[in-house]
Amino acid sequence: MTGTGSFTRVMLADDHAIVREGYRSLLQKQDRLRVVAEAADGADAYRVYKEARPDLVIMDISMPGIGGVEAIRRIRQWDNSARILVFTMHQSAAYAVQAIKAGARGFVTKSSPPDALLRAIGEVMAGRLALSPDIDHELAINQLAGEPSAVDALSPREFEILRMLLAEKSVSDIAETLHISFKTAANTRYLIRAKLGVASDIELVRLALRQRIIAAEDIGS
Repeated sequence: MTGTGSFTRVMLADDHAIVREGYRSLLQKQDRLRVVAEAADGADAYRVYKEARPDLVIMDISMPGIGGVEAIRRIRQWDNSARILVFTMHQSAAYAVQAIKAGARGFVTKSSPPDALLRAIGEVMAGRLALSPDIDHELAINQLAGEPSAVDALSPREFEILRMLLAEKSVSDIAETLHISFKTAANTRYLIRAKLGVASDIELVRLALRQRIIAAEDIGS
């Protein structure tokens, strides 16, 4: 499990400093892992990655501004060999599938034991896809669901805009955050609704609840 030199150079991307400190402490205890860079949001993760060129990125998926899916997409566009492992509280198959579509090579939930994260790091560095057991289970359940999945219909960029719409961001806010035109953001919102077969924001929220993209307690928070 080595990157450049005798150890794997790791970058952490998470908006909670206490969380970063916790898994920095875990990783630094491993002989062949070194934390060399950190980022607190998606845009920062993209910038810091280009500066630090780590062997592995461990990234949360819910961060201020652009989320993890969009950050993964941007990093992989800039460096298609980037190794990115998602470490997140989200136990939804929707997030796992979108992260992998965007270019992540692993998805581990924060409810997993520490050794699950360490095993996933080894798998990703060996060039294999790594999923925590709970996500494996969620993906199996998702495949058996009768309703067409929002995940399968949307691109990672569309999923990022969906996530922002569900967080009650306006089209103007979305355009500004993603550095796209208002027209592009508005057209994408229309395309998302069309792909998902919904006619209103209320129907969009209901679909997101059914497919566990959001939880009921997230609404209005």
